[in-house]
Amino acid sequence: MSSAQQEEEVLGKAYDGRLMRRLLGYVGGYWPQILLATLAALFGSITQVAGPYLNKVVIDRYLDPSHVQGSGSFFSAWLPANAYRGLADIAVLYLFLLVAGFGLDFIQTYTMQWVGQHSMFDLRRDLFQHLQRLQVEFFDRNPVGRLVTRITNDVETINDMISNALVAFFDDSFVLLLIIVVMFRANWVLALIALSVTPLIALGTMFFRRAVRDSYRRVRLAVARINTFLQEHISGIALVQAFNREEHAFAEFREINHQHRHAWTDAVFAYAVYYPAVEILSTCAIAMILWFGGLRVLDHTLTIGIVVMFIQYSQRFFRPIQDLSDKYNTLQSAMAGSERIFRLLDTPATLTSPAAPAVVAEGVGRIEFDHVWFAYQGEHWVLKDLSFSVQPGATLAIVGHTGAGKTTITSLLLRFYDVQRGRILVNGVDIREWDLTTLRRRFAVVLQDPHLTSGTIADNVRMGKPGLSDADLWRALEQADLADYVRSLPDGIHSVLRERGAGLSTGQKQLLSFARALAPNPPFLILDEATSSVDTETELKIRHALDTMVTGRTSIIIAHRLSTIQRADLILVLHKGVLREQGTHQELLREHGIYWRLYRLQYRGQAAGGNVAVPAVQNTAE
Repeated sequence: MSSAQQEEEVLGKAYDGRLMRRLLGYVGGYWPQILLATLAALFGSITQVAGPYLNKVVIDRYLDPSHVQGSGSFFSAWLPANAYRGLADIAVLYLFLLVAGFGLDFIQTYTMQWVGQHSMFDLRRDLFQHLQRLQVEFFDRNPVGRLVTRITNDVETINDMISNALVAFFDDSFVLLLIIVVMFRANWVLALIALSVTPLIALGTMFFRRAVRDSYRRVRLAVARINTFLQEHISGIALVQAFNREEHAFAEFREINHQHRHAWTDAVFAYAVYYPAVEILSTCAIAMILWFGGLRVLDHTLTIGIVVMFIQYSQRFFRPIQDLSDKYNTLQSAMAGSERIFRLLDTPATLTSPAAPAVVAEGVGRIEFDHVWFAYQGEHWVLKDLSFSVQPGATLAIVGHTGAGKTTITSLLLRFYDVQRGRILVNGVDIREWDLTTLRRRFAVVLQDPHLTSGTIADNVRMGKPGLSDADLWRALEQADLADYVRSLPDGIHSVLRERGAGLSTGQKQLLSFARALAPNPPFLILDEATSSVDTETELKIRHALDTMVTGRTSIIIAHRLSTIQRADLILVLHKGVLREQGTHQELLREHGIYWRLYRLQYRGQAAGGNVAVPAVQNTAE
């Protein structure tokens, strides 16, 4: 079983004081509302218990005069002797209790729903804020669907506990306690008869809790798997369709969905058995009350009103027990969900800014890798004793076969990971001494896969610096050779993009990501395979704009297409994490080494494909 599945199956305790204290930390800020809801639950329980007692008073005092003296009612001191007036007054009192009960129930429900939503707003905010601070390595190990489940389903289970179980637990407890007190004060023998089936109900409740707990565990596990599966297959739908994997994907989803349905069916079955069983047992208690109480009424040792009151209390007594059992399951789910949530919140952000960050000079500076060793796992070194430097304002290009460690260099430079040995300096300062926000703000990054967010073109271009003016945006679009296209749109820079930039071509997305990088006018620029997924025409546009982009900036360009880096001040050739060659384009060609072989292979492919860039490349080679 995978670690992800094992975490989803964590059950935890039914009640964990440590977790509950942390949860109450989110709820504690709303204690006036919780107090109001608790008081409403307390007085509401009184209105629920008062009804059967009023029925007893009506029957014994006004409908069965022969038993007036045996009623033992504390209402006798103030209720009028006239039967008609007395019935009317009690009817008004009954109506008042119903209205008051409705109002108190509304206050309790609305207030706790309000507290639940505000508390979960705070919890989701902290979760998302914490996720943004975690290192990239954490996301390498945790599927997106699993993290989405944390913020959605698990938070919702906690909200369910706060909104529907926290105060309602006291409400049900108050009702049970009041019913027991009133029944024993009225007739302790009938009270024992009414409660005689309670052990059987407790036993059934225990089995019910176990069955539902297991079903809910499997439901949570299935939901997490569904979220993960949907995230992977919907985001990669083009790949699924390209390889005709629709039927296979459907079969996988059907199996996961079947597990979810089966788990819910088991839970429904448990409810379908438990609730009728409780009803049968409560009916048995009522039958015993009728039998014993009826005989006492015939012997004139008990009033009809007391028997009716006990029947009604028996009907109401077992409903809170059912509710408490259901709330126990809610509590169980909330404890399991909170355990996973707080485990996520307790995951330390290992890459943080130092307590006293170094003060680094503004402007274009020098980048230096000093004997850097790095491995993602153990000692499987991706980079081995790598040393190089980029002078202020110079352009460095990095080439090599797939897996040579090119992208790792940019990830280390932005401090997505920390090196195991050596150091990386920017403007003469080790990046581990930089404030993280300041370090990353100095860099503009263009990746191979341009990621655009939902919103307008202006929102996407402003991502690096929200305060940019429209003039700054148009300047960046001009530099990226995208201004003419944006002007052709009905709303210009305020045109709304769909999710992930749907509707734009791959080249347009890439050019827009170029504009986003250029807009804040950063001193450092990183282009990571920025032209590998664009067509030749777009590549020519990028190459045309490249001179403008790198001017006045220290730039690092990673490229497979060697035609885009021929003017770089320095080219590094990596092979299996080792720096094998370095020099300018012409110097490396004259060495007839790895770079020369890469260039010849690429030139041969361009010649075979009739690429329009071949003549220029060929002239350069010559």
